[in-house]
Amino acid sequence: MEYLFRDKAPVRTCTKQFSKYSAYKPYLASDYNNHCGYTHVLDTLFGGSRTFQIDHIKPESIYPELINDYNNLVYCCSYVNRAKWDDDSPNYLDPCTVDFNEHFERDEEGVIYGKTTQAKYMVERMHLNLARYALAWKVEQLENIVNKLRPIAQKNSSFNEIMLSLYEYHWDLCNALRHNL
Repeated sequence: MEYLFRDKAPVRTCTKQFSKYSAYKPYLASDYNNHCGYTHVLDTLFGGSRTFQIDHIKPESIYPELINDYNNLVYCCSYVNRAKWDDDSPNYLDPCTVDFNEHFERDEEGVIYGKTTQAKYMVERMHLNLARYALAWKVEQLENIVNKLRPIAQKNSSFNEIMLSLYEYHWDLCNALRHNL
């Protein structure tokens, strides 16, 4: 069984102009729903926005004229940003203009696979299939389940006890991720 890569695509909305691309970071975080544009990992699971970086789809070292172009910027975790760095391959897909669900999929464990040539290149070059991304995806899936069950738990006291245990387990997993990845 395959799973969607992400359930909500990022949309660039910032119309402001800044002379330093780092000033766009809060806008990028918002536009990317606080998820890495390439792995779809929630930033809070990897240390929050302070540990996330801004990637240039077209590398700034090769295209200095695009250094502050908002349409060339991607909110991403440091791991994939460092793996991509100055690579100017035409295989990189823009997370905001391409439906990543058509190019990537996840297996039941959350591991990312490429379905197209471009996606396969990105998985290989950026190491998108690492266990850290699969584990983070599973924790977020668990959080979604907990949130869906919360209204039911509020109406049923015995179910509420089960939910409390599930929530504590979820919290422990989130903390383990934050401190060990």
